Amino acid sequence: MDGNRQPNGLIGSAQRALRVLEVVASAGDGITAKAVARRAGIKLSTTYHLLNTLVHEGYLIRLGHGRGFGLGYKLGALYQRLCAELDVGEELREELNQLHKQAGAAAYYTVLRDTDVVVAAVADSPRFPRAKPIDFGFHEAAHATAFGKVLLAALPAKQRREYLAGAGMPRLTERTRVKEAELASELEQVRRSGMALEVEEFQPELACVSAPVLDAGERVAGAVAFSVPAAEFERRRWDLERTARAGAARFSRLLAANAEVGTRSLT
Repeated sequence: MDGNRQPNGLIGSAQRALRVLEVVASAGDGITAKAVARRAGIKLSTTYHLLNTLVHEGYLIRLGHGRGFGLGYKLGALYQRLCAELDVGEELREELNQLHKQAGAAAYYTVLRDTDVVVAAVADSPRFPRAKPIDFGFHEAAHATAFGKVLLAALPAKQRREYLAGAGMPRLTERTRVKEAELASELEQVRRSGMALEVEEFQPELACVSAPVLDAGERVAGAVAFSVPAAEFERRRWDLERTARAGAARFSRLLAANAEVGTRSLT
């Protein structure tokens, strides 16, 4: 079967509108309709209709002084709702930013949402950039990422097998584990130690560490992770592990406190 083949029932106009939205988002404030049409590969007349519709619905705005288009304010509400679904509030995002500064490394918070290992928040900087393409919402390659291993290790064996059967275990680098039995053995070690590592399994020249975040019931609810250049990993490994464990513990306390507040509000 052709992996690039699209399923039946997709609506082309909706796909084009979303593509226009993505183009405007990637350009930042101030992109003209002609530039959008060129980058999206859509006829200019169609692009105008799509832009006007997105402006009318609040997903884009028309900037003054002929500067073109920018993102609309309705997207902020959607983002906030998604953060709420992922249980990521301002406190958690600020805590992650502090961990990023403390570790001197890109920091990630991930959760298991339904059947996906999802990056719920990222904190980085020009000096300590995130791994590309890991960003908010990233949910691929759980078998090859440290945070993915933490969450996979917490799943019952049957559920983990079903997850891997659906997601697959593609070989991303020469070091990627692609045999389920080998991964299962490693995940058992992750479960016992409360720490996951990966060195050049997801990307060449990249290493990551991750520790589990527990909910109020002491169940794994997420993971805190750091990524650094692989060349720095051996020198920094133990400091990164200690910071990941301490950060995960602080996240666990925040989740427990939030759950307690939520329970009180219902009584």
